[in-house]
Amino acid sequence: MNPQFQQHMAEATRLTRLGDVAAATALIQAALGGVALAGTPADATAAARTSAAGSDVIDVVARVVPPPQAPVPVPVLPMPAGPFARAGAAPDGARVAADAPQRPAARTAPDAQPGREPARFVAGRFQHPTAGARDYKLFLPPGAGEQPRPLVLMLHGCTQTPDDFAAGTRMNEAAAAQGVVVLYPAQSVQMNPQRCWNWFKRQHQQRDRGEPALLAALVRQVVADQRIDPSRVYVAGLSAGGAMAAVLGQAYPDLFAAVGVHSGLASGVAGDLPSALAAMQSGAPAPRASRPVPTIVFHGDRDATVNPANGAQVFAAATPPGATAHTERIARPGARAHTRQQQRDAHGRVVAEHWLVHGAAHAWSGGSSAGSYTDPQGPDATREMLRFFLSQRNGGQ
Repeated sequence: MNPQFQQHMAEATRLTRLGDVAAATALIQAALGGVALAGTPADATAAARTSAAGSDVIDVVARVVPPPQAPVPVPVLPMPAGPFARAGAAPDGARVAADAPQRPAARTAPDAQPGREPARFVAGRFQHPTAGARDYKLFLPPGAGEQPRPLVLMLHGCTQTPDDFAAGTRMNEAAAAQGVVVLYPAQSVQMNPQRCWNWFKRQHQQRDRGEPALLAALVRQVVADQRIDPSRVYVAGLSAGGAMAAVLGQAYPDLFAAVGVHSGLASGVAGDLPSALAAMQSGAPAPRASRPVPTIVFHGDRDATVNPANGAQVFAAATPPGATAHTERIARPGARAHTRQQQRDAHGRVVAEHWLVHGAAHAWSGGSSAGSYTDPQGPDATREMLRFFLSQRNGGQ
């Protein structure tokens, strides 16, 4: 991590504890935006207070920190465009816009078979009656309409976009091989200047309110339009997206059959900016879910943005009473070693997994450098999450 960035984050935490949230927020936003600040924490604080005087935006810092290499340009992902879904009435008065064509790039799926509908990566916009509108991208595997398919909702981290997140995780390639539909909603800068999902605000942590209501309604619309198997709907995310995935799992256990949290936090550990910063730095007790949803967790033990204790807390919150644990350390040549914990229920079914990746920072494990905030040396989180998801089914919605 950049030493000056680290100093500014420590200073922001100090300011938060003193109650100067406006200055802390301005300092965080400047650091995240790469703004050159005065060299000492005191000077940076003075500059932040000046900035804060003209702004009342509070932005959490659940943002992924890039690895030390230079950023890689994000290619536009593939797939010839095709119609996603009819424009028309959606549940709860929402509407889904027809998609727009996307520019072709390197293929993410095998060539289509003759007479079979090819894979597509298409765009749309969803309007919720109370929670606003969001753009999204939707990956449809080859022959998507031939039979009911699983669906994975993928929530990007701060500053990311659906295209960037899809490129970095390589989820479309893995989904094509497994016949899985993948939905990537985009956070808007109007709702959060850094495009973070607002996992840390109480109004966005409850069923049928705020962003959880919007995301659940979007998922239900895609389920209705795309011949999705409602018993195989899953959600995963990175950082702020991982924290929102945990919120969705707790708020909608009837909708999501399993959850994947990468470098995120448990639902309910924060309710505002100061508590979010504290949880990110040190972890916070996570309330056990009344109806735990099967959950797989990935976290790097060198994560300086979201303390690895948070991954353990997500895992603990998702573990049902009476589960039995199994732990193994795995090391392979040329890859990062990791420790995997599993919890099995009384029927022997794996209901929770925790992958602690040794030496990894705040980045998607096993991802591609074609996207931002990835660690190609780590175990393949995309493959393992899909494996875990497809072993889980829900009783219905």
